[in-house]
Amino acid sequence: MGGIKTYRDLIVWQKSMRLVVLIYSLTRGLPKEELYGLTSQMRRAAVSIPSNIAEGYGRRSSREYKRFLNVSMGSLFELETQVLLARELGFVDEICHQEASRGLDEVEAMLRSLIGKLSVNSVPQSLSPSVPT
Repeated sequence: MGGIKTYRDLIVWQKSMRLVVLIYSLTRGLPKEELYGLTSQMRRAAVSIPSNIAEGYGRRSSREYKRFLNVSMGSLFELETQVLLARELGFVDEICHQEASRGLDEVEAMLRSLIGKLSVNSVPQSLSPSVPT
């Protein structure tokens, strides 16, 4: 029953890491001329999601943690837009698009929930990184 001892124990971080792997796989199929365009943008936005979850977790206040979770949410919406654009441009088939969309929706719901809990709960200003509430 160990609980949450590190950001790596957060399910939202784990799922966002899987989303990064999915996006890297998906972008391998994009045209080579998109390497420094859409491919790079999608990868950076995807990596930003779990990175900001981890960085926020390491902060010493719930306010800072929430701020980094909101940055993660912004990166998620950026990535969602880019996935839709890749689909519209015909770079991604419907099956890949749906898989990415499911992952995005799942991570979004979890981020919303965590942000909501941080907003509602009376969390002390000095939050121990091993006990995010």
